[in-house]
Amino acid sequence: MHGRCCACMNPGARPDQAAGVDVGPVTAAPRFGIARVEVRGFRSVRAVSFAPGQLCALVGEANAGKSNLLAAIRAVLDPAAAPLSPADAPEGGDGEVAIRVTLAGGGVAALAGTPGRHAVTGPALPPVLFLPADARAGAVLADRSPQGQEVPPAVEIFRSALAHDRRTSTEQALSVIDALESCCARGLSGLLLLIEEPELYLRPQAQRYLYRLLREFALAGNQVVYSTHSPAFLNVARLDELVFVERRPQTGTRALQPEPVSADEDFRVMTEFDAARSELFLARAVVLVEGLTEKLVLPFVFSALGYDVDREAISIIECGGKPNIPLFARICRATGVPFVVVHDSDRKASGGFAAAERALNALIADTVGGEGMIVLDPDFEAVAGLVGHSRKPERAWREFASRPSADMPEPLVRVAERAISLSRAETMKRSAVPRSQGFLPNASSPRALQ
Repeated sequence: MHGRCCACMNPGARPDQAAGVDVGPVTAAPRFGIARVEVRGFRSVRAVSFAPGQLCALVGEANAGKSNLLAAIRAVLDPAAAPLSPADAPEGGDGEVAIRVTLAGGGVAALAGTPGRHAVTGPALPPVLFLPADARAGAVLADRSPQGQEVPPAVEIFRSALAHDRRTSTEQALSVIDALESCCARGLSGLLLLIEEPELYLRPQAQRYLYRLLREFALAGNQVVYSTHSPAFLNVARLDELVFVERRPQTGTRALQPEPVSADEDFRVMTEFDAARSELFLARAVVLVEGLTEKLVLPFVFSALGYDVDREAISIIECGGKPNIPLFARICRATGVPFVVVHDSDRKASGGFAAAERALNALIADTVGGEGMIVLDPDFEAVAGLVGHSRKPERAWREFASRPSADMPEPLVRVAERAISLSRAETMKRSAVPRSQGFLPNASSPRALQ
């Protein structure tokens, strides 16, 4: 895997005025909080390190170990509220736990030993507030104040906002937004906020708004580290803010922190990636296509072969045009997401290519590689047997919705089979992880892979 294992807003602008536009980075090296985390022998984590910035998203499937990484941070920085217990030692290990946190202002906090006998060492630690997922429907805050320190004003705001009885889980979740709005309005700083799944119980619009609030809160001199399953909380233009977490039976929890996109590509990424496209980070495999027509048609091809793309955790991502395919492919490769690319050759009727098309085809081939690419020659219409280009998405959708399985075009069948192969391979790598982590191969499928 590539990467390193291991919109920001104007502080004076209100988050709801930013309309989701990212106008700059949250500083990669945090000014406050923690600069590096190293964990060994803690729950599902055998050996993981990563470098959180002011805002850091732990991204991965259920049971991958995201919450365990948050718990490891809290075990070092707030041991009075989160003491090490026998459940924190991994099965089959020697019982030794080692957690090392490098602070942004200098110094190292460390926990070493066994659950029954260990020591926590280090300088003065930043105040920590933990919002756990399992309590979101009721009392949202962690049980105790951070280390018995003087309680920061931001913590008092959260406690006040969350102390009121709420009729529904949604109202309780919205109280987190209320607290963040108050903190941002007062410009409060100096708090490390750990959140499990901030998207819980919130409608999509509220999720996007909460994400912008978290960014503003981080910019004010705080640090936010959160786990998530929601594309609304993934800023693709800031890949260095994302830590991809996965769990495999042989290695336990692993973390991949990709390199940031280049300066000349960050605007393109910001404008091309919406929540639907950001879904690729949560997929077992991705099919990258030029546009809407292929996105609408391919699910029928999968279905004709006995597969359901959602059950197989496959995302079909339309890239907004052929020129964007190399960008999407590079991001998939940087984040370790298996992918297959489908595009037209755009060969002329004479058999030749325009210079621009020849150059673009070569760029895609160089970026993707032969095995990950299927070329439709000369284009989708010819391969699918469609005549003319008018109303292409609608005509293709209607045609493939009723087309018999035996009449599916062979190149599109290869696309589906390649994507299934990639998804099943990822599933098998994680096959010893509990089923709740994701869908397993469907042995009853008429074309299930052996």
